[in-house]
Amino acid sequence: MVRLARLLLLLGLILACSGCATVQPWERGRLASARMAWDPDPLSAAYAEHVRFSKEASSGSLSASGGGCGCN
Repeated sequence: MVRLARLLLLLGLILACSGCATVQPWERGRLASARMAWDPDPLSAAYAEHVRFSKEASSGSLSASGGGCGCN
């Protein structure tokens, strides 16, 4: 039981420390590029989301639900 607790503590410490990183000022421009965004083309992503929830007649994450005809 003590061995399992030590293993879990060690695993928790490793996971807590793995997300820490020092970013230098000259490296921030690379991290802020459009390629690092979830959706590099927000207009195309919004259109695809609209088409998806219009076809499925479900509520999308961007606006209210609508019918299957797309006339929301």
